[in-house]
Amino acid sequence: MPDIIEAKNIICGYQDKPVLRDTSFAIQEGEFLGIIGPNGSGKSTLLRTLSRCLKPYAGAIHYRNKDIYAIPAQELAKEFAFVAQDTAFNFSFTVWEIVLMGRIPYLARMQGETSHDLEVARESMRTTDTLPLADRYVSALSSGERQMAIIAKALTQEPKVLFLDEPTSHLDIGHQVHILNLIRELNQGQKITVITVLHDLNLASEYCDRILLLDKGRIYKIGTPHEVLTFQNIEQVYNTLVIVNQNPITQNPHILLVKKERT
Repeated sequence: MPDIIEAKNIICGYQDKPVLRDTSFAIQEGEFLGIIGPNGSGKSTLLRTLSRCLKPYAGAIHYRNKDIYAIPAQELAKEFAFVAQDTAFNFSFTVWEIVLMGRIPYLARMQGETSHDLEVARESMRTTDTLPLADRYVSALSSGERQMAIIAKALTQEPKVLFLDEPTSHLDIGHQVHILNLIRELNQGQKITVITVLHDLNLASEYCDRILLLDKGRIYKIGTPHEVLTFQNIEQVYNTLVIVNQNPITQNPHILLVKKERT
């Protein structure tokens, strides 16, 4: 598959303090890429930089061989959708209203939604099982329901690339698997390129085609789960003892923590 996004020598951060340094890599079209690393390693910063939410100090990011800053924001919003870790709403919106906001990039100024826009929103809600929640206020939803509603809004943009920042944080294991199963189905069925930050290494191992491991703002390793999730890499970057064996069903790497005994 051809490369869809390429980062070249990215330096990026906040308030003139670099977080990412000399970061270069490419993402293939249709890929499911996971970004992992310790707290403060630059995971969310990288995701925000790739999606044009944060402008790098130096370097370039290309989407389909074109600098993302040469693409009008409204046009890029038809290609990219971003699901943040914690999405706050200043007003009480219903789920239907939130999901329909995903059609904004397709509307001219002061234009109302067409029947096509409404159908795209309904289909996104059917896909995410949020249609029964349409009339409920977002503030009244559980964490899992709220996350699915935000994903439905992202899908309503009809994106080619879906960025997710820790989509399973604060969720129980059932909701974690449900959300990642859905994202994987979208990745495989609709050929949406997925780039997601994950904290859980075992979830990254099971769902990602490739994994990018960050350490102190630099790429420590990028490759398949088998190439990245070795006990040597994890112990070096996370500074903790682990055992890495295989999931007996999928044969993917499975990480076990080793409790440190007092001496």
